[in-house]
Amino acid sequence: MQIFWILFALVSMSRCEDYDDGGDLDSLLSDLFNTTMPTEMPSRVAETCVTPNKRQGECVNFNLCGSARSNSDYVVNIRLLNGPCQSYLDVCCVPTNVQDQPKPVSKPFLPREGCGWRNPNGVGMVTIGDVNGEAKFGEFPWMVAVLKKEPMFPGGFKHIGGGSLIHPSVVVTGAHVVLAPNNAGRLMVRAGEWDTQTTKEPYPHQDRDVGNVIVHKDYKSRNLANDIALLFLNMPMMLAPNVGLACLPTLDQTMSPGTRCLASGWGKDQFGEVGKYQVILKKLELPVVGNQSCQKRLRMTRLGRYFNLDPSFMCAGGENGRDTCVGDGGSPLVCPVQTDRYVQAGIVAWGIGCGGTTPGVYTDVAKQRGWVDEQMTAAGYDTSSYTMKI
Repeated sequence: MQIFWILFALVSMSRCEDYDDGGDLDSLLSDLFNTTMPTEMPSRVAETCVTPNKRQGECVNFNLCGSARSNSDYVVNIRLLNGPCQSYLDVCCVPTNVQDQPKPVSKPFLPREGCGWRNPNGVGMVTIGDVNGEAKFGEFPWMVAVLKKEPMFPGGFKHIGGGSLIHPSVVVTGAHVVLAPNNAGRLMVRAGEWDTQTTKEPYPHQDRDVGNVIVHKDYKSRNLANDIALLFLNMPMMLAPNVGLACLPTLDQTMSPGTRCLASGWGKDQFGEVGKYQVILKKLELPVVGNQSCQKRLRMTRLGRYFNLDPSFMCAGGENGRDTCVGDGGSPLVCPVQTDRYVQAGIVAWGIGCGGTTPGVYTDVAKQRGWVDEQMTAAGYDTSSYTMKI
């Protein structure tokens, strides 16, 4: 059976450091997000190639070649390792078909009303070869990366966690991700990201500075109880095909044990030194586990027989070989409520190892809905942006 893994910063009780090929965790995560958007279009230097028809061509981004279209979308093989071009997002195009600007898609993006809309087939291009849990481009438009400005790191920042966009100007994430004395004024959020090593996707990612951070007043760093925070952005995100809003559940909207939910993040394929970080956004389906059952299974770990799971948590996972892992806390766990429509049930908090039969632990978002509404209202924001209207 194919084993899928995904990267999340499940903060273990021992809080041990992780290494990969001799590099420290911060540097490795920084390298994943070191691409920056150019301020102006550079002059194009052609990379020559030979087309399947043995014609001389040049490598261009797939959406700049007039012959690279299929069914009104662009088809990209993310497993293409020995293609004629260096980047899998480039195609070998005869010069007469090269365009200066991408053609508009025949089916323009029409925003759907409300939050929580997943794009299971992606947007702007069709990907094939995504057999190891890779998400489609724009599949989870609410997914964001939380970054910290670090002038000494490649690109000037490092990745510290994940989050979800619940309002064009507000992100929800884990308190443990952002609660550090030197984080104030140094945080940035990136929305619309997919492959962290390129800016050649059909729609660009968007970066915004964080102006204010509000952490739950009852957050406890000792056991991560009430592990939730809101990030207020200096400027709103522009909603786009790859940038959308997550829905939050109502106070009484709990997910039944066994409900199959989806987690997303940039992932490590297994725990410890041998794990490798991913550059394309990953997704993973996990079942909700009831809190009593979860507590029982957690007591079978090093936490011991007297461990009590805080009521602010929920659990998911526990299927051998399918688990969230180290490196991206604060990321969302979303559960289906309608066709292609989801609510965010959990926020990645902590766990014991990864890939075993012990469930991962998430902040229960339904239990925090009142707190979120209170903070949003106090800041002058409407709560309707993340409220599903059925």
